[in-house]
Amino acid sequence: MVTKLSHATIWVFDQDVAYDFYVNKLGFDVRTDHTMDNGFRWLTVGPKTQPDLEIVLMPVGPGPALSEEQAQILGDLVKAGCLGAGVFECDDCDSTYADLVAKGVEFKTEPTQQFYGKEAIMKDPFGNWFSMTSH
Repeated sequence: MVTKLSHATIWVFDQDVAYDFYVNKLGFDVRTDHTMDNGFRWLTVGPKTQPDLEIVLMPVGPGPALSEEQAQILGDLVKAGCLGAGVFECDDCDSTYADLVAKGVEFKTEPTQQFYGKEAIMKDPFGNWFSMTSH
């Protein structure tokens, strides 16, 4: 029986840029930042209030999981904004939006009232997009 999702992946092109965005701008905690013997960096982050979730900031590139062609296709999809990555919840969409805009976070939409709450659509530096929602 599956009991929970512990890790989810967000594809990035530069883990240092991803670290800055997710930790310094969004305020996530670093869960793991370890470079393995083969040079591969395992970098995971997560919201402070959700300690059992690790978001893997996985570099797009050829390797054990992706061929050169697959990495190119995946990279093109990320850059084109085709991979909506999910929903980040917040307490107050308007104030969080204002705070993140001041930190340089790019948004596709301003906060708008929807049937499920107030929502703004933001982008990370690579093209991944997220709904930021408060209820």
